[in-house]
Parts: sequence; structure tokens; C-alpha cells
Amino acid sequence: MDSIEILVGRYPALAVCQPDIHDMIITLARCFKSGKRLYICGNGGSAADALHMTGELVKTFIIERTLDEDFVRKTSDPTLLGNLQGALPVFPLVENTSLATAFANDCNADYIYAQQVYAYAREGDCVLGISTSGNAANIIHALNTAKGRGAVTLGLSGLTGGKMKGICDICVCVPEKDVHRIQELHLPVYHTICQALEEYFWG
Repeated sequence: MDSIEILVGRYPALAVCQPDIHDMIITLARCFKSGKRLYICGNGGSAADALHMTGELVKTFIIERTLDEDFVRKTSDPTLLGNLQGALPVFPLVENTSLATAFANDCNADYIYAQQVYAYAREGDCVLGISTSGNAANIIHALNTAKGRGAVTLGLSGLTGGKMKGICDICVCVPEKDVHRIQELHLPVYHTICQALEEYFWG
């Protein structure tokens, strides 16, 4: 894929991640093509990355996105056609403050993402956990719950991948140890994934 080659050209250290990035793109393309959804979770800066990645997939990123023909045919409001953009069904699990605080207070905060995965994810969906260490308890629980739901488990982590690597069907482990350096490489990785998906569906 051209987008991966461009990524590795700009960030040569990511060459070791090339096969996993490729596999993640293919897996997500199959997921969306079959009408399934992606759920993303992370903590701190990784929560921000979950929101950032969602934003790139739910609206136009680089390529102008057309609306699907069935929607165009069925809509009765012509103003929608000029104001909406093609989208992929991606849901960040980091924003539901009322649910998160209630669950943390009444139950166990380590399971707030797992609770949402249990509620939403179904067989064939994808759940992406972002964790620089790969060991964040709430991410691990979410991914294990995803497996119980029959969802595909994806990870974005640092050098070793931590516990997450053994749980994920695909885990992109960028070759850095320090949190801020890992996060610096996560952004171009998920930008590349978003670009490749956009090219696949609208290119």
C-alpha cells in the first residue's frame, strides 16, 4: 500500500511495524465492508488519540467522500446531500461521562470499557485498545470482553506490546519505550490507517 510506504519513508523506525499495519488496515476494511463497527478506547493521551482517530474516520479526512447511494435515494431532505459526508461507523468509548462516573462509583472503574464493549460489540465488530505500555487494566479487560463477544481485537502499543500483545489478533507495537515517544509514533500510524481506509472506500 502506498500510504504505508510513505509512512515508512518518513519514519524508517516503523518498518518493523509494516506487516501489522497492513493487516490492521485489511481487517478494518473487511469489518466496515461487512457492515460492522469499530470501537476504540484508551487512557490519557491515548484517549485523545481514540477521539482523534474517530474524527478522521467519521468525516472526510483527505479525500472528498460521497454518500452511499441507498441514502441518497431514500432521503427526503435535499439539503442533507450537500452537507453530509461519507462516514465509517466508529465509536470512541472514552466520552460517556455519566456512564463512566456511575460505573466507577457503583462498580469498578477498571471495567468501564469492558462494560461498554459487552453492551455494544458483536461478532465481526472490531475493538481497538490504545495503550503505550500494553498493560492498562481497563484496556485488557475491554479486549478480553471483545473476545467473549466474538469481536476482532486490535492494539496499538509500544515496544513490547505488554499483556495486550498476547490478547490482540493484531497489535502494532511501535519501537519506542518512553510514553511520549510512543505517542509521537502512534499518530502517524493511525493517520496512515485512516488514509488507507479512506482510499479504499472513496478513492
